[in-house]
Amino acid sequence: MNKRKTLISNLPVLIIIAFSPILQGQESHKWTLREAIDYARENNIQVQSQQISKSQSELGLEQAKAALFPSLSFSSNQSIGFSNTSSYNEFNEATGSSTYNGSYSLNSGVTLFAGGKLRNNIKQKEIQDQASGYDVEQARTDIEVSVTQAYLQILYSHESVKIAEQSAELSKAQAERALHMYNAGSISKADLASLQAQAANDEYQIISSQTSLSSAKLQLKQLLELDMAESFEIDFPEINDSQVLASIPSLETVYNTALSELPQMKSSALSIEAADIAVEIARAAKMPTVSMSAGVSTSSTTASPDLLFDQLSNKINENVGININVPIFNGKQAKINVNNARQQSLSARLQDQNTKKNLLSTIESLYNDALSAQSKYISANKKLDAAKISYDIVTEQFNSGLKNTVELITERNNYLNAQGNQLQAKYQAVLALKLLNVYQNQPVTL
Repeated sequence: MNKRKTLISNLPVLIIIAFSPILQGQESHKWTLREAIDYARENNIQVQSQQISKSQSELGLEQAKAALFPSLSFSSNQSIGFSNTSSYNEFNEATGSSTYNGSYSLNSGVTLFAGGKLRNNIKQKEIQDQASGYDVEQARTDIEVSVTQAYLQILYSHESVKIAEQSAELSKAQAERALHMYNAGSISKADLASLQAQAANDEYQIISSQTSLSSAKLQLKQLLELDMAESFEIDFPEINDSQVLASIPSLETVYNTALSELPQMKSSALSIEAADIAVEIARAAKMPTVSMSAGVSTSSTTASPDLLFDQLSNKINENVGININVPIFNGKQAKINVNNARQQSLSARLQDQNTKKNLLSTIESLYNDALSAQSKYISANKKLDAAKISYDIVTEQFNSGLKNTVELITERNNYLNAQGNQLQAKYQAVLALKLLNVYQNQPVTL
């Protein structure tokens, strides 16, 4: 009995132990760059908005196709009529009468010819629907760029925090060393105060770097449409020199690939086609319209002595007709609409040229950024090695009393600047290379 009570009392603990690997797995999950991109491509609000536009485009195409089918409608009118008569009943009172009337009709119509307007309208809607699909893909490409930028900003900020923490540790050690030297009379109080101030400033830099890291994480969470209270950690992969100094594809290769593969460019080309068809649709307003109509109707009234079904059968009226509408003058409206459509077609071509121009500018900027950042990275590595050696030498000389505080702080700042420059060049190069991959329709990973 006691064993059973003990087992029951320890049951919550046993459950926690049993499921702890699962809980730990959930808590320890860290987003990779690819996971973040794939999630954002489906859940970002801008992507979802484009998907709604695509659905609306599909409905527009369905409506355009439905215009080719005949229309069919049923109508009915029911009424009661009252009238006074000149006859009198046995009590010498005037009498009245009421009648119930009903009419029923079934009508159908179909357009036989409209100058190609209906067919061209369907063709235009099909092109616009296809372009809308490319717009969804472009929204996903845009969010891929944004997520990549935000993710690499987090990695950059994370390494900045580590540099700040290492710098603070060095400053703290130097300040402690300086205190011993001051107590021994080796340095002045002003020198001690300078090093203590430097240590305090480095502690502040840690907080500043951590704030930047938190802001970068917040930006990525917003792109992923995650709740602000939701736990969020990312993977911090090691980025080596082979990734930073990877081969840069030629500008022509990237641009030509983007022209043929980028959804934005495909959508832009389709916009020109849709605008050209709009001209043909506008011209159709100058053409005759031929339509056919057919109908059947009947009616009944209580004023008739015939039975209801006999009335409905005897009063059937059927009609079939061909309607021709020839536009002669409409206040130049048709001509103006054609000219407007032509202007829209020219505007679509100019917009396409501007899109290509902006694309070239973006890719050329990324290409130059990659070249520049790689060169800076190589130079920064050499400068960092030299700065580290110089800083170590000056530190030893300061500890031996051969260098003063100003010289020590100067060399230390040179070393920190070299670290910052190397880190900045590193992530500028990686970012430019990854974005060039996006414009070549290649998957982005780290």
